[in-house]
This record gives sequence, structure tokens and C-alpha cells, in this order.
Amino acid sequence: MKQSNKPVVSKKVVLPFILITSLFALWGFANDLTNPMVAAFQTIMETSNARAALVQFAFYGGYATMAIPAALFVKRYSYKKGILVGLALYAVGALLFFPAAQFEIFEFFLVSYYILTFGLAFLETTANPYILAMGDPETATRRLNLAQSFNPLGSLLGMFVASKFILTHLESDRRDAAGDLIFPTLSEAQQAAIRTNDLEIIRDPYIILGFFVILMFILILLSKMPKREDADHTIRAIDSFKRLVKNVRYREGVIAQVFYVGVQIMCWTFIIHYADNLGIPKATAQNYNIVAMVIFLSSRFISTALMKYFNSRRLLMIFAIGGMITTTGVILIQGMAGLYLLVATSAFMSLMFPTIYGIALDGLGDDSTLGAAGLVMAIVGGALMPPLQGAIIDLGRVGWLPAVNFSFILPFISFVVIAVYGYRTLKVHPKMEFKN
Repeated sequence: MKQSNKPVVSKKVVLPFILITSLFALWGFANDLTNPMVAAFQTIMETSNARAALVQFAFYGGYATMAIPAALFVKRYSYKKGILVGLALYAVGALLFFPAAQFEIFEFFLVSYYILTFGLAFLETTANPYILAMGDPETATRRLNLAQSFNPLGSLLGMFVASKFILTHLESDRRDAAGDLIFPTLSEAQQAAIRTNDLEIIRDPYIILGFFVILMFILILLSKMPKREDADHTIRAIDSFKRLVKNVRYREGVIAQVFYVGVQIMCWTFIIHYADNLGIPKATAQNYNIVAMVIFLSSRFISTALMKYFNSRRLLMIFAIGGMITTTGVILIQGMAGLYLLVATSAFMSLMFPTIYGIALDGLGDDSTLGAAGLVMAIVGGALMPPLQGAIIDLGRVGWLPAVNFSFILPFISFVVIAVYGYRTLKVHPKMEFKN
């Protein structure tokens, strides 16, 4: 057990730290406002689970597309300019929901999500290494975990808005006394009217979000932000890429991050489907997502405190094993107990993203900007895995299990990969010393 008395955030960077940390909540809001929309679009557009999950493919695919261009932009210019570009793209993507709802075209919504996450890619590629750089390297991972702790606050607000202002007002989710959806039984004219109404309900929070992001843009534009000391703006992407590929801990960290983001998005997206299989309406099921996020947030603060005393790599391995245990129950247990275990899984996901991020970037020096882009690109796991899980759910049953239960074999496998990474950074790479 060890203890470090160095400050996580020094007094001279408190204000910039607060401003940048607020961005973590801002993209958390977008993430968890969007997750329940997979189930909403599936009903409104009368499409399959796999096609509805293209919402996540578009949302997280934007990260994969823009992460490296964002890193090169930040390398060439500055953290502040990278943040401003990110906020501008974020606002454009959100405001595109107005024409998307007017035309009532599912693919238009996908384009809106895609552009919105161009902005999020800029923000995450910039904010994460910026936070790491705001102080002593020994406290870097704790500092990033502290900043990331505010991401779930935005997520909780996004979930609340989705539950109280979207899902509860969707006419397409009305059910009869037997619990079956009424929407598919209506005439085409009735369905068209409901579809128009429901898409406008989905549209409005994104429009409000777009204008709020514009306000944040103005605030950051007018604020004085610290510059990188001894920054090298020369772009040597090929050389950096070659060094990163040879770095085993970084390379495996990107792989682990792909699986972590995948498991997070799968668990939070399909909790509604899991509950729906138990006869629970979407709006009520979203409450379980909110509870999961409260658990996630509480665990994030607890794990950040534990890192003051315990090796972060060991905690990563232990938490991944915990996730393996809960998802095993989610797969095998049919009923509310399985749902409760799915909710509890969030406790074990809490420290993973920033911890993998901090471990993988430790000691990269001038390669950290492009290295951060690789870790942001790893968010593509959230684009690839949900459609695959949706395709499994569409099977109806797999053997003796409901397909929605069996589909959580994908999160289980993801936790296995993360546990292996935690073990390897702890035992296999002992010479690559990492400090909390």
C-alpha cells in the first residue's frame, strides 16, 4: 500500500481544470441521451434491433473517423483551438436534428449523430491529455479519474432527460392491458401522425443542447487557458505511429479500450431490451439505467480514492473480474435478478476508461497526442459491438436462453480482455514502471 501527498490539482490551474472538466459532463450528456434512442427508433421506425443499433454505429463511428485528424490539429495548433473546433462540430450535429425530424428520415438522424461525434472526438482527444498534463505525472491517472468522475454527472442528466422528456411521452410505446405495443396495430395514417409527434419529441432536447454548446463555445473562447510548455508543433505522425505500434503496453491498451467502450455501450444500451423482455416499458426501464449510472458515478469516486493507496493496474484487473461475475449472472439468470446484476455491472466499469487511458499513455512524451487519438479511436468499440449484440437479440432464443440474455456473452468476453490487460500491465511489463 502506498500513499502520495502530491496535490492532484495545483491551485494555479484550478480554473482551467474546472472548465475542461465541464466538457467531460457535456459529452457524457450526449452519450446517455443517445443510448435509449436505439430502442426508441426501433419502435418508431419499425425496424430491427440490429438496424436501430446503427444509431450507435454512427455515434461512435464519428470518433473513429475524426480522432486522428483531431490529434493532428491539436498537435499543429493548441488545446484551446481543438476544443473550440470540437464544440462547433458538436453544435452543428445537434442542430441538424431539426431538419432530420422534418424529413422523418432515419439516415438523416444517423448523419446528425455522426457529425455530432466529430465534435466529441475533438473534445476527448484534447481534454484527456490536457487533464493529464495539468500537474505532476505521479498524480496524472488520479487527476484524469477525478475529471472523468464528472462525466457520469452529465450522463445522469442525459438519462433523466431521455426518461422524463422523451421516453415517457412517446406515443409509439403505448401498450395495451396485456403489455403489448399498440403502435403496430394502428392504421398507416395513425402511425404516420404518431411518428411525426415522436420524432419531434426526440428532436427538441438535441436542439436545446446545440444552443447550450454554442454558449460553452463562447465561454471557452473568452477564457484564458494555459498553453503547453515547450510544445513541439511539428507533425511527425509516421514516426510517432511507428513508435506507438512498437510499444506493447500502449498497443494492448488500445485493444483493451476497444472492448471497454464496447462493454459500456452494450450494457447501457440494451438494459432497456433486457427489461423489455421482462415486460417492463421503456420509460420504466430507463430508470434502471439511471440507477446503474448512480452506481457507476459512486464507484468512480470510490475507485479514484482507492488509487491513492492501491496500484491502479491491480484495481483494473479486480474490477474486470467483478464484471465477468455479474455478466455471467446476467446471461444465466432469467428474471429480475438478472436485471439487478446487469445494473450492478456498472460498479465494475467505473474506473476502466480513464485507468486504461492513463496506463497506455504513461511515458509516451511527444507521442502522447497521437497516442491519445488512438485511444479515442478505440471508442469505435461502441460502434461495432452494439449492432452485433442487436443481431443476436433478433434471434429470439439461443438454446434454452432468451437471446437478449445470451447476447451478454459479448460483454463477458470484453471483461475477459480487460482483465488480461490489467494482469499483463501488472505482471508481464514490470519494467514499464507506472505511477499513480
